[in-house]
Amino acid sequence: MSDYNFSGLKAVIFNGTLKKSPEVSNTDGLIEASKLLMEKQGVTVEVIRQVDRDIASGIYPDMREHGWDTDEWPDIFKRVMDADILILAGPIWLGDNSSQTKKVIERLYACSSNLNDQGQSAFYGKAGGCLITGNEDGVKHCAMNILYSLQHLGYAIPPQADAGWIGPIGPGPSYLDEGSGGPESDFTNRNVTFMTWNLMHVAAIFKEMGGFPAYGNQRNKWDDGARFDFENPEYR
Repeated sequence: MSDYNFSGLKAVIFNGTLKKSPEVSNTDGLIEASKLLMEKQGVTVEVIRQVDRDIASGIYPDMREHGWDTDEWPDIFKRVMDADILILAGPIWLGDNSSQTKKVIERLYACSSNLNDQGQSAFYGKAGGCLITGNEDGVKHCAMNILYSLQHLGYAIPPQADAGWIGPIGPGPSYLDEGSGGPESDFTNRNVTFMTWNLMHVAAIFKEMGGFPAYGNQRNKWDDGARFDFENPEYR
């Protein structure tokens, strides 16, 4: 047992499966490994299977203001903003992330103009990672897409912030299938463990620091004329 106590931290994990509850999701199996590890250290974890939720497609924070009758995203987004850690998890489809994972990235991006009290992106001071499952190639490609997207929005990506499992290429056993070897994979279990601990470490550092240092990254001050020592080489 470690000497670390991360109680007070909160994590939200999105499961981008295309299967509605209560159908078994193999991605849930991999999520559970990370979730249990965090809960042992005192982290409060919420898992959201977005296919079960009424999340509209679109590029605005609340699509009810843009022609949609319903949209659960604004309420879900409050929980994302209340969390210190965000993990996007999902299956591989045609070598890429599922449509449900893409939808969450799009809705996060729709809120990218939100700023915190210091004029930074509202996602500053939070840690992001990803989990990928499937039985076809594409773990690294899917992880690259997710981790790039999260850092572009303002999330901090710790070292080794991704983990995944794939079975044999083509038709074959999925992660939770009996005899798949998924839950026993030392490579996958190591990566899930390292990712989870690194997310907790980074989130705890930000918590202790009161967020990410606010200098050289404040959009409102840039708009007001601050340049943070930047010089345009064309005009020196």
